Amino acid sequence: MTTVTEQAIAAAVKPRRFGAWYITEHKLRAMRAYRWTIVATGIGTPLFYVFAFGVGLAVLVGANAGPSGIDGVSYLVFVAPALMAMAAVPVALEEFMFGIFLGFKWNPIFTGMNAAPITGRQIIDGMFLFVTIRLAMTSILYYLVLLLFGAVQLGWSLLIIPVAMLTGLAFSPIAALTASFREDRSQFAIIQRVVIMPLTLFSGTVFPLTQLPIFLQWIGWLSPLWHGSELGRELSYGPNEPIWLTATHLAFLFAIAIAGWQACVRISVRRLDR
Repeated sequence: MTTVTEQAIAAAVKPRRFGAWYITEHKLRAMRAYRWTIVATGIGTPLFYVFAFGVGLAVLVGANAGPSGIDGVSYLVFVAPALMAMAAVPVALEEFMFGIFLGFKWNPIFTGMNAAPITGRQIIDGMFLFVTIRLAMTSILYYLVLLLFGAVQLGWSLLIIPVAMLTGLAFSPIAALTASFREDRSQFAIIQRVVIMPLTLFSGTVFPLTQLPIFLQWIGWLSPLWHGSELGRELSYGPNEPIWLTATHLAFLFAIAIAGWQACVRISVRRLDR
């Protein structure tokens, strides 16, 4: 006959092994409460953006760019990979900022999860798995709209889906920063206005980075959004750059995504263990 202690140890084996997936399942189940909002946003946002850039702004740009367009393609084809990358960023930031802070402060469920046989690392790993799934859903819907408008051709351009996902994950340092916040002092509004908004303007998304003055181009070089946009363009209608630069884009995005993820794990584990 087993004792209560032995039963508790046996019951903890599965959560210890699959704890991260339990966190992901919890987030996916919670997402069902606003699933129609996600679907409407996932379809409506690309429709409005592609229509605005492809039918509205593209007419003005095309009239001035001439028959060669930008990079030898139409403006809509040029901007399409950047639009996908830009769409992934707010999805990732929503969870990296509000999702992480919710679990620590507004509704401190992370503390309760950590009291069970689930470690701090598994909690953060589960959050990142959930973000990856959300990014996949958003990117696939966006790609289908781009395909509908003729902004991409089915084939190698499918790879811009994981590129957009990786671009969103490359903002993981924001998750680490959020894990260190103890109080809500409008930090998220500051991040959005001082960091994220300028990056969308100085990352070569809606126009080539080379059109900026050289003293501003360094902002794009440090921006995951620029690396994701350029990598997406290479896969969508390239190649237009040397292979070493493409490899640099990929290495940069992976490096910053992993570094931010691990930093978030360390900060969260230390905070939960106090």
